[in-house]
Amino acid sequence: MGQQVYQHTLSNGLVLLAERMDHVRSAAINFLVPAGSAFDPPGQLGVASVLAEMITRGAGERDSRDLSLALDNLGVDRDESVGAVNMRFWGSTLARNVPAALDIYADIVLRPHLPDAELEPVQALALQDIQSLEDSPQTKVMVELRRRYYPAPINKDRRGVAEDIEALTIDAVRVHFRRFVRPNGAILSVAGNIEWEPLKAQVERLFARWEPGSGAEVRPEPHTAASAHIHKDTQQTQIALAFPSVPVTDPDYYNARAAASVLSGGMSSRLFTEVREKRGLCYSVYAFHETFKTQGTMLAYAGTRAERAQETLDVTLAELKRLKDGIEADEIDRVKAGLKSSLIMQEESTGARAGAIATDWYYLERVRSFDEIQAIIDGLTPDSVLGYLNRCPVRDVTLVTLGPAPLTLPG
Repeated sequence: MGQQVYQHTLSNGLVLLAERMDHVRSAAINFLVPAGSAFDPPGQLGVASVLAEMITRGAGERDSRDLSLALDNLGVDRDESVGAVNMRFWGSTLARNVPAALDIYADIVLRPHLPDAELEPVQALALQDIQSLEDSPQTKVMVELRRRYYPAPINKDRRGVAEDIEALTIDAVRVHFRRFVRPNGAILSVAGNIEWEPLKAQVERLFARWEPGSGAEVRPEPHTAASAHIHKDTQQTQIALAFPSVPVTDPDYYNARAAASVLSGGMSSRLFTEVREKRGLCYSVYAFHETFKTQGTMLAYAGTRAERAQETLDVTLAELKRLKDGIEADEIDRVKAGLKSSLIMQEESTGARAGAIATDWYYLERVRSFDEIQAIIDGLTPDSVLGYLNRCPVRDVTLVTLGPAPLTLPG
């Protein structure tokens, strides 16, 4: 039997997606709720991350310890995270335990305690997360790049800022929960050895009375990206670049991903070979593609010794620009092999499939089949990638550096 994907929208707007995977004995539950860091109010940056940490500390009739024990007893491997737009709750367990796990997740999403006593330890964890950036200059420079490159509100970092975290009240966290954790715009996806009709009936029973809110929509503000240097007395310089590409909804999306993979798809990639191996300029260099619904971006990073930083920047940019001068067939063959390998591995992971069908629906309002994606991958050629590169050349580069001295973008 082929791929089995089901979809149902509740009257309150919650979208239920499910993919039946006959060959596994497990299943994964994935919630996407539009309550990410983009919706953090001024003066409360980081509130979404605090909420995500607190939301599992007691719910329904269970306190924090009982809730953790109930999930552990079901063998639920779980995580909560915050992105720019969506807050995510994820859990994976044996397929037979999905109904019981869903009952618990209904309490977490609909009836969290958000106890006053838990706020202070959660704030302490959030502050440690912010402080850890000082020990991770690579992460910090990418955070600063996104803050300066992307428009508000999608340029907000999930960690927030220390003074806002310290000033948060439990009332502010509860208000944020009531306002943004709502069914309209939310997606619940389940993948694994599940039965569709009983699943749909349970989700209707658990979530049909979830009251919709006014809706949360990300509206990017007018913005001009700005390069910057962050001074830090160190022997190393961190280099981060961003320039426009295409979003996931664009027909050239996979050509953009292929271009990024030619640049940075392993030890045979161009950046690794030309910047690191041949010239020994840096200890780390890579590029990758990133997408929002309406905006795609190509990003690159290099970490190097301060005295070689300008040369590293010049060579890295030259390699990015040189890509449109020609791509070899064997480079595309390696890219296609990597993309197909990822697709095959995704087929075998319930967590990956639950995440993938939710992501597809979020971006495209439909779920792509494996055959559709494989056909797109099979259709990648040097000419198709070059067509994308001619359409989206390296331009309007935003540069953020962190180190002892600023660098200059080559003319």
